[in-house]
Amino acid sequence: MLPPLTQLIAYALPALPLAALVLPVYVFLPSAYAQAGLPLASIGIILLLARLWDGVTDPLVGVLSDRTVTRFGRRKPWIAAGLPVTLLSLWFLMVPGDGVGPAYLLCWSFALFLGWTMMIVPLTAWGAELSGDYHQRTRIAGFREGATIIGTVLALSLPFAAGVGAAGQERDALRLLALCILLLLPLFTVIALVAVPEYRVPSKPPLKFRRGMKVIFANGAFRKLIAAYLINGIANGLPAQLFLFFVQHMLNEGERAGLLLLSYFASGLLAVPLWLWLSGKYGKHVVWRWAMIWNIAWFLTVPLLGPGDFTAFLIVCVMTGLSLGADLILPSAMQADVVDMDTARTGRARAGLYFAFWGLATKLATALAALGLTVAGLFGFDAITGGTPAGQTALLILYALVPVLFKIVAIALLWRWPIDAATQAALRARIAVRT
Repeated sequence: MLPPLTQLIAYALPALPLAALVLPVYVFLPSAYAQAGLPLASIGIILLLARLWDGVTDPLVGVLSDRTVTRFGRRKPWIAAGLPVTLLSLWFLMVPGDGVGPAYLLCWSFALFLGWTMMIVPLTAWGAELSGDYHQRTRIAGFREGATIIGTVLALSLPFAAGVGAAGQERDALRLLALCILLLLPLFTVIALVAVPEYRVPSKPPLKFRRGMKVIFANGAFRKLIAAYLINGIANGLPAQLFLFFVQHMLNEGERAGLLLLSYFASGLLAVPLWLWLSGKYGKHVVWRWAMIWNIAWFLTVPLLGPGDFTAFLIVCVMTGLSLGADLILPSAMQADVVDMDTARTGRARAGLYFAFWGLATKLATALAALGLTVAGLFGFDAITGGTPAGQTALLILYALVPVLFKIVAIALLWRWPIDAATQAALRARIAVRT
C-alpha cells in the first residue's frame, strides 16, 4: 500500500539538504581547497581515502540499522544520530580557514562522510520498505530523488543569485551553502521522523555475518546492478568533478559556469515525470538503458566544442540533464526489487545492508572519478592557469570521452535484466507466504 502524498513529501524532505550538501563537496570543494594551496593530486588522493573509509562505515551502518530494535523503528534512530555529526563536520569542511593542510581535509571529510552515511543509508532503506509494489517503488524513489535534484538546483542557484557562483568564487559559495544547510537539514529531518511511520517487517533472528554476505553475493541480480551502477556512477562523476575546470579553461566561460550547471539540473528535475511514466510503461531497466544511450549521443559532441561555443554547450547541458532523473530514480527502485530476492530467500528484511552497499558504490564511483583531477594534473593540467596543451587534452578526454566508454559497459551489463513487474510480483507473493 502506498503511503499518502503528505507522507511521501515528508519522507523526501531530508534528501533536499543532503543533496545540497553533496553537490558542493563534489563540485566546489576541490577548487576551493586548490585555492587554499593544496595540490590537485593531494586533493584527489585524500577524497579517495575518505571514500575507502566508507568501505567500513557503510556496511556497518547498514547491518546495525537492520538489527536495531526500538519503539521508534529501525531507521529513525540512525538518521537522528547522524544529524549532529553531519552538521558539525559540514561547517568545518566547507568553511576552511587559510593555510589548512591535507590532514584537516582528511579528518573533516572522514567525519562528514560518516554522518552522511548514518543518515542516507537508513533513509534509502526506509523508502524501499514503504511499499512492496513494483511501480509504486519507482514513485517513492521519484519523490526522494526529485527532492535530491531540487536540493542540487538550490545549491547551484543560491551562489549564482548571491553573485558567488562563478569559477574562482568557490570558497564564498561553500560558506553560503553551509549556512543554508545548517538551517534546513535539522528542520526537514525532524519533519520526516515525526510524520512518516516505519512499517513492520519480518522479525527473525539475523543471519550470521558470513552466511549473510554469501547470500548477498550469490544474488546475481545484485551483482549485475551494483556493477552497472558503479560504472555508470564513474561515468557521471568524471564530468561532475571536471566540469568547472572544463568550462573555465576549455570554453573560457568560467563566469557563466553556474548558469550551465543550473540548466543541467533544472532539466533533470523537469524530466522526472517523464521517466516515471516511461518506466511504468516499459519497465525500469529498459528505460534506464535508453537514458544512458541518450546521454552518450549528446556527450559525443563535446570534443567538437571550444571557446565561443557557449550556446552549443548549453544545449548539451540541457539534453544530458534530461537523463539525470533516470540515473537517480530507476537504479534505486531496481535495488528495492533486488532486496525482495534476498527476502524471499532468507525471510529477513535486510534493505539496510543492501543500500549500504549501494551507498558505498555511489561514494566509490565518486572517489574514483576524483582521480580524474590527479590524472589530468599528471599530464600537465593546472587548475589556475590551465597548464600545458597536453594537460588540457587529457582534461577533454577525461571529461567527454572516458564517460562514454563507461556507460557502454553499464548498458551491456543490464542487457539481460532478470526482474520485471511480473517477476517482482511473484517474489512478493513468496515473501507473503514466508511471513
